Amino acid sequence: MSPIRKPDRRGFLTGGLSLGALSLLTGCDLTGNEPAQRLLWNMSGSNDRVQGWLFYPNRLAPTYPESAVDRVFRYNAFYPEEPAPQLDPTTYRLELSGSIGDKRSWTVDNLYQLPRTWQTTRHVCVEGWSRIGKWGGCPLRIFLEHVEADLTKNYVGVIYADGYYTSIDMPTALHPQTIMAFTFADQILPRKFGYPMKIRIPTKLGFKNPKFVVALSVTNDYPGGLRIQLVPRLLRRYCGRLGEPSCRKIYVPSRSWPRHRLPEASRPDLSPL
Repeated sequence: MSPIRKPDRRGFLTGGLSLGALSLLTGCDLTGNEPAQRLLWNMSGSNDRVQGWLFYPNRLAPTYPESAVDRVFRYNAFYPEEPAPQLDPTTYRLELSGSIGDKRSWTVDNLYQLPRTWQTTRHVCVEGWSRIGKWGGCPLRIFLEHVEADLTKNYVGVIYADGYYTSIDMPTALHPQTIMAFTFADQILPRKFGYPMKIRIPTKLGFKNPKFVVALSVTNDYPGGLRIQLVPRLLRRYCGRLGEPSCRKIYVPSRSWPRHRLPEASRPDLSPL
């Protein structure tokens, strides 16, 4: 497999500015109202489809020697580290739904018995920074095959313990470097990085690397992602003039996608940035 070229920073900046420019051109205030959220939903779906067309399933992200690992790895989320979910390994269950043959839930001990691989890859954040880390875990493809998932479907939907959710296109889910990470720097995955399991996808930006994963669903319908609701808040943070969206209002059109959410009290604070 040939390696993926390092992402171009100018391309990131251009892509990031395009949404703000579009909002000005269309007169959309990007608040939490339904028309604005629908627009963002459609844009997100189009963006994911374009990424799918550009994705080369046989290309690998660059790997690095262990000497290059950043021992002080940066925490990042849309909330501070302190309220990050703290999942109890004795009660944790990974729930499965959609086009999966074996929908039995998985405990932490069950997950830790899966075959493992290790990678030293670069985590690239959409904010413009990056860090190199060592991750260990089971290739997502092996897990999906084990639970008899229909690999001809289009997406794997993911729910986080903090109420966030996202989607992974199937070619990315089956990529050899996409893993269910249980360790970081040869230690059990720390809480701040998504204990007990995050999905490490070195071919994607950081916000497409789910953590605190509590549910997976295989579907043909586009599950979308909560990042759509967070975009206005991020723009407001940098521009200081956009209205606060209704971040808790989530559109989940997929019939095969689990509709449950964690109790409101167990989620981190989504107050304005």
